[in-house]
Amino acid sequence: MDTFFNPSSVAIIGATEKPGSLPGIILKNLLDMGFKGKMYPVNPKYKDVFGLKCFPSILDVPDEIALTVIAIPAPLVLDVLKQQAQKRIRHSIIISAGFREMGTEGIEMEEKIKQVAIENNIRILGPNCLGVLDNYTNFTTSFLPWERVSKPKKGALSILSQSGAFAIALLDLAAQEGLGIAKMVNYGNRIDIGESTLLPFLMDDMYTKVIAIYMESVDHGRRFIEAAKACSRKKPIVALKVGKGAAGIAAAKSHTGAIAGKYEIYKAAFLKSGIIEANGLEEFIDAVKALSMQNPPKGNRILIVTNGGGFGVIVADYCSENGLAVPTPSPQLKEKLKNKFSRFYVVNNPVDLTGSACDEDYRIALNTGMIESDEYDAAIIIPLMAPQGMTEKIVDIIVDTMKLLGKPAVICTVGGTFTMKIKQLFEDRMFPVYPSPERSARAMSMLLKRRILQTGMAHTQCGGVTS
Repeated sequence: MDTFFNPSSVAIIGATEKPGSLPGIILKNLLDMGFKGKMYPVNPKYKDVFGLKCFPSILDVPDEIALTVIAIPAPLVLDVLKQQAQKRIRHSIIISAGFREMGTEGIEMEEKIKQVAIENNIRILGPNCLGVLDNYTNFTTSFLPWERVSKPKKGALSILSQSGAFAIALLDLAAQEGLGIAKMVNYGNRIDIGESTLLPFLMDDMYTKVIAIYMESVDHGRRFIEAAKACSRKKPIVALKVGKGAAGIAAAKSHTGAIAGKYEIYKAAFLKSGIIEANGLEEFIDAVKALSMQNPPKGNRILIVTNGGGFGVIVADYCSENGLAVPTPSPQLKEKLKNKFSRFYVVNNPVDLTGSACDEDYRIALNTGMIESDEYDAAIIIPLMAPQGMTEKIVDIIVDTMKLLGKPAVICTVGGTFTMKIKQLFEDRMFPVYPSPERSARAMSMLLKRRILQTGMAHTQCGGVTS
């Protein structure tokens, strides 16, 4: 699989400087990213493209080629693949659409391509896809210009997606949410390589810490379960399964030619494999963000600390709905807190520091509630930034205290420009920030789900639970 992400050389079939040309944009993106491998534009109409020598066909390239990127009309792809077989090039990313998703004629073309690939030991990603992005080798086959899509920073999240549009939207959202990306793969019609092949690769990838999957269907049921189970023992996997009902199944078929199948089967497979399933895009983003930035809690006892009582109440409600406990502090802990705080502060859970709070009050609440006592496993912290006593120092105070504790926290804060600045400061320090109480509670519940699934898998390995 490494050749798809870090090829020593790549031939871009159909490359041109013509504005709007897909292979042209792919080559320009590679040049803009600073890809270090050899690049060979292939197009009989040109002598050079973007300053690189252009060849009439891949057979005319005198050097060895590790990977081809094919972005030409569907009826021309088969001939290029036959040339590729002649030159013994073993890897190809077929960007071109117009295959299985178009019906009978497209299915026939796809089957012929598949046959040539099998006979000549060629591995194929696609067709009908964006291909890959590797943020550490600076290799991409995306045909969307960086002026339109936020180029993500380097990070630990890798994305697998049947939908190209979804993969790109996720890159944009990741940039907004302060999330760094390791790899992105969009495999479209999945003629050959799909989740079952990519999960073992990402399991051993040193840069990938969390895996997000957008899934319409699965490539090989049993192989997928085994690959996901092995992978999720090492790294959290979050899945967004679409095509659950009749309308969604029909839409998936016309999108990538996917046969979506019964949702109940997927649900059972996710549980068996240790995959965390997200319900909708917002929950999907929130889950991968929390898992990329924080470790799972050891238990479900949550301490809520806020300077806005109403927000604390809403978080407590959503904690209850999401399997999180909000235990009242013990009499001893209550006494300790009362001795340290103004009598106006509400010493309970949530701890309400009121609008009179200053940065330092958060240190006292977290130190007393979580370091001097072991009554809580994690914290949801709500620093509303409008009161005068709140400054940028709150970020260092919360981050340093929670790191000293070694327990996870998610932050909820709501507001305008100053609050957005605070959000970025937290996320630069790997503490996820959510703009609503319900999202912060759901994100914490996703962290807890990861711990529960890890524990279940460990028991299964030891023979404590049957698979």
